[in-house]
Amino acid sequence: MSFAIDANILLYASNSASPHHRSARGFLGEIAEGREILYLAWPTAMSYLRIATHPSVFATPLTHAEALANLRSLIGRPNVRLVTEKPDFLDLYAEVTGRVPVRGNLVPDAHLATLLLQNGIRTLYTNDVDFRRFDFLDPRNPLA
Repeated sequence: MSFAIDANILLYASNSASPHHRSARGFLGEIAEGREILYLAWPTAMSYLRIATHPSVFATPLTHAEALANLRSLIGRPNVRLVTEKPDFLDLYAEVTGRVPVRGNLVPDAHLATLLLQNGIRTLYTNDVDFRRFDFLDPRNPLA
């Protein structure tokens, strides 16, 4: 089975002040060492860099170099594959968002959901319940 992860798992694993830190760090370590293919979407990677370094989000934000090193470490694992949009992405995004009302904070979720659909990835590990809106995804909360 292959799967993807959402930025919140990466963020909890990096934020020692989070009540989910230990669980997320353990889960991330487990999947990074595993044999299953872990798909990491570029929007997830960039969200991680943006939020992990943001002083309004983390009491002690990571430096850009620290966050980038974390990302490089994960990407360097032999079972990690990066995924990105294919040429017909916008048409598929329009189809997905025509079925699920999307605005505001749901836009990046719809972006990731569509990207996963386009690349044939069904399972997404996330702590974000909004992904349940996309009936083609199997969102799983590894922190529950």
